Amino acid sequence: MDYVIEPAPIAAVPVVGGGSFPVHRIYCVGRNYAEHAREMGASDREPPFFFMKPADAVVPVPEGTTGTIRYPSLTQDLHHEVELVVAIGKGGRDIDAAAAAAHVYGHAVGLDMTRRDLQAQMKKGGRPWCIAKGFDESAPIGPIVAAGERGLLTHGAITLSVNGQPRQKGDLGDLIWSIAETIAHLSRAWALQPGDLIFTGTPAGVGAVARGDVMEARIEGLPTLRVMLR
Repeated sequence: MDYVIEPAPIAAVPVVGGGSFPVHRIYCVGRNYAEHAREMGASDREPPFFFMKPADAVVPVPEGTTGTIRYPSLTQDLHHEVELVVAIGKGGRDIDAAAAAAHVYGHAVGLDMTRRDLQAQMKKGGRPWCIAKGFDESAPIGPIVAAGERGLLTHGAITLSVNGQPRQKGDLGDLIWSIAETIAHLSRAWALQPGDLIFTGTPAGVGAVARGDVMEARIEGLPTLRVMLR
């Protein structure tokens, strides 16, 4: 194809064992752990809702390394949110929850970085959250582990520490809407495509970080994600 400008490079995430996963879209589930929902002033099991980040918000961090992200502009209250990320390998519409596992390529640890002060302003005015969630480098992510025969991750500790101090702690079994249910809901609103990433929600304990802080995000069975804020 004869492009009139140079196309942007494809955002991609490394895969354990070799290769890279090309990113198509990033979907995020809001308030998907009961304690975090209460932390944010919501009920335990409201209908799921979603927001999006641009594909190039991804910051891939290879296993065993410390990634870096910049402290974004326009905020004085940047928050961390550790999340299980689900990588879609097979697209589809109106996917039944019972068939969702067949659409999953693998899993990774991710951070949904949030300009919390801007989010609060947008909420107060009834406006979209894009400026609070979809900024540059707002989606650091560790290597993807292929699901293979293990299927969907349904249980396992999910934690985050800042400078070695514990902040967030939960279990994947505490998800209000499971991975399978989330895929089913999403696929009724959008046609899921190979390359989509789903950030599945964060447990309680979200909080502010500052320049120089090191965040270490862990999910049982997945490579640790370590990111420094500069």
